[in-house]
Amino acid sequence: MGGVLGLVQVDQSTVAIKETFGKFNAVLEPGCHCLPWCIGDRIVGYLSLRVKQLDVRCETKTKDNVFVTVVASVQYRALVEKAPDAFYKLSNTKQQIQSYVFDVIRATVPKLELDDAFVQKDDIAKAVEEELEKAMSMYGYEIVQTLIVDIEPDVHVKRAMNEINAAARMRSAANDKAEAEKILQIKRAEGEAESKYLAGVGIARQRQAIVDGLRDSVLAFSENVPGTTAKDIMDMVLVTQYFDTMKEIGASSKSSSVFIPHGPGAVKDVASQIRDGLLQANTI
Repeated sequence: MGGVLGLVQVDQSTVAIKETFGKFNAVLEPGCHCLPWCIGDRIVGYLSLRVKQLDVRCETKTKDNVFVTVVASVQYRALVEKAPDAFYKLSNTKQQIQSYVFDVIRATVPKLELDDAFVQKDDIAKAVEEELEKAMSMYGYEIVQTLIVDIEPDVHVKRAMNEINAAARMRSAANDKAEAEKILQIKRAEGEAESKYLAGVGIARQRQAIVDGLRDSVLAFSENVPGTTAKDIMDMVLVTQYFDTMKEIGASSKSSSVFIPHGPGAVKDVASQIRDGLLQANTI
């Protein structure tokens, strides 16, 4: 009924191209329009104003001769004020956009090495968008946004990159482990040095205590037993320590100590050696 009366409906986000006897006449916006067919008016096509997306896969190579597949997504739409250009000037919009994307990517990526191509994805996308904006505006289209979705190297290149990355991480882990072992050894050496120092301090204090005890014993013995000399007292102390030592050696079944010479008369020789050593030290 609407066709008989010359009424047409244009949907939302769409415009209709009206011709009169084959010549462009007007752009019909969404709504109901009267189109008297008897005077040659007719709708020759519709143009969507919605944002469309075109995914383009472009194979190229980088500056370091690595072949990659660059995946770009272009979002575009027709401008209502340039609807006649968008409808009449291009027969295949997607093919035209794809050609421009190929041209820009194949002119940009070969200037970059593979690692730089990954880092400069936004720069590549911006170059594609600027070129498309200049080219497609004259055909009544607006480029809303251009994205470089992915850069896919050859599978063998991917494997090699992963192996390089794994080797670098293993090398870093080995360096960290060696550094940790170095620190551990340093700390162990510092601990041993501190332990030996403290042991030396303990031995020195022990010997000082022995000397102080012997001195006190000699003085007390001299006072309580008149007529004894310091030499007599030291000989007696050495003989006592000698027999205490022999007793301890004999009491232990697992003792590995050897005391030579082992006769009691050797105590006199030991005492003489100690005295001679002290006298020589005092003389020097």
